[in-house]
Amino acid sequence: MKGRADRDLLLAVLRDPRRFRTLETDEWGQFVPAARRAGILSRLACLAGDIDVEGPVPARARAQLGASRPLAEHHARTLRWEVARIRDALSGLGVKIVLLKGAAYVVGGLPAGVGRLATDVDLLVARDRIEDVERALVAAGFGAMKLHPYDQRYYRRWAHELPPLRHARRRSVVDVHHGILPRTARLHPDPAKLLAAAEPVEAPDLWILCAEDLVLHSATHLFQDGDLVGGLRDLVDLDALLRDFGERRAGFWDGLAPRALELGLTRPLWYGLRFCRRLLDTPIPDSTWREVERTGRPAWPLPALMDALALRALCPERDDRRTVGTQIARLALYTRSHWLRMPPALLAYHLARKALRAWIPRRDDEL
Repeated sequence: MKGRADRDLLLAVLRDPRRFRTLETDEWGQFVPAARRAGILSRLACLAGDIDVEGPVPARARAQLGASRPLAEHHARTLRWEVARIRDALSGLGVKIVLLKGAAYVVGGLPAGVGRLATDVDLLVARDRIEDVERALVAAGFGAMKLHPYDQRYYRRWAHELPPLRHARRRSVVDVHHGILPRTARLHPDPAKLLAAAEPVEAPDLWILCAEDLVLHSATHLFQDGDLVGGLRDLVDLDALLRDFGERRAGFWDGLAPRALELGLTRPLWYGLRFCRRLLDTPIPDSTWREVERTGRPAWPLPALMDALALRALCPERDDRRTVGTQIARLALYTRSHWLRMPPALLAYHLARKALRAWIPRRDDEL
């Protein structure tokens, strides 16, 4: 119950940041650790800094919030600097470089990037240029992170990205994508359409996805690609994108559902809007919601099942209070993500190889 209370308090503040003004002393002691576990303390610290907090803030909470804002600013500066180095390394290729996720939010100056602690730089490039991009990055000091040979082959044969590349000196990591879902996944958004609709940002030779595609990628990453551990942060990203584009982009709401239909991403969009509305009170026009309901709602009982699983998995649970129910929910969601990414035969093969590696020690070249 403690984990659920932590989540509910976080959600109350996220829905209405003015709630900062009325937090009691014991709530601050509950709120700050929960926000840190959810990966959104820096974002909430930025929100708190813009509000005149009336109630008493315990010294420890005040210190942690105070340290989180400069930490977020440092992350943003470092990320922009790293993106500039990557741009320089690829400048001679004539390749369209599209930033994804945290790098896109920060470099694009979006509200979703405020307080966002992005670690890796994610890029989308055309698949027929991905080898050129890899060679240029290797020449600039990046190298493949140490992975099992089977994992290297999996990335190159079936995944939608190269194996992660780490800079030898800076230790920064870049993930180079040629799509937003694996080639073996059940959903197949056309990367060429994403690249064609991308929009330039201030830095030369850099692009981000268009508004609709940023939202669709965020929802797809959250609800197709894992067990929702850390998912509350990603849901907050999605909420920020929807609020921002809904306010300042004319025609955004009218174009969102048709774009999802065009890319075949109506199902993840339905989940994204459903949980944003339910947990964060994201303002979504009725007309848009009706269209997404018509095109993306899964058949019964999947909505009820996902409600039960996701609401547990999104909770920033304390390590010492982790429940069996939450572990089962996250295992079920992890299994679901693999089922969506691979056909049954490949999934069975992949899991068998993972099991063999765990239980039968062999040389890497024998696997």
